[in-house]
Amino acid sequence: MDHAVRGKIMTEREKMLAGQLYDCGDPELLSQWHKAKELVRSYNQINSAELEEKRKILDELLGKAGENLWITAPFFVDYGNNIYFGNNCEVNMNCTFLDDNIIRIGDNALIAPNVQIYTAFHPTNASERFGEPKEDGSFEFCKTQTAPVTIGDNVWIGGGAILMPGVTIGNNVVIGAGSVVTKDIPDHTIAYGNPCRVMRENK
Repeated sequence: MDHAVRGKIMTEREKMLAGQLYDCGDPELLSQWHKAKELVRSYNQINSAELEEKRKILDELLGKAGENLWITAPFFVDYGNNIYFGNNCEVNMNCTFLDDNIIRIGDNALIAPNVQIYTAFHPTNASERFGEPKEDGSFEFCKTQTAPVTIGDNVWIGGGAILMPGVTIGNNVVIGAGSVVTKDIPDHTIAYGNPCRVMRENK
């Protein structure tokens, strides 16, 4: 695969965001990953009423933290800086956003407890996933690719739902609790199930 763009060799972060195979153990990515983990640890341990301090952490952690963003701890991310929130969003406790690619969330989103949003995936073949072992028998970081997740305006995602890499959820959508979203969900619908399917219009 050609990792050059306009004659420039792509960084591992650029490959990651472009959906190409990339090295999770790249020093730049690991530095961002560790920084995010420290910020999340601080956020999850801070007094719940310390709203100003919580906001400062979110502004440093996230790609964009819209107005009136409320995230109930604990909250978990990979990098944080690939997550973009619109205004008036609420994320309930124990949500995990693996933002190896962009996670973009519109205005007025309601995300229930235990929701998981994944942007990363791996080759299904184990030998392709890990490659050849080193002389000491250990492996490199497993090979990874990504695809962005987009959530529109006025969306409610029910508790325990899982959003898989590459899906887009339209505007004014409700995703039922426990759903596994593997394909795009169009505007103005209510969808649920495993796999998640549109069940009726949401007018």
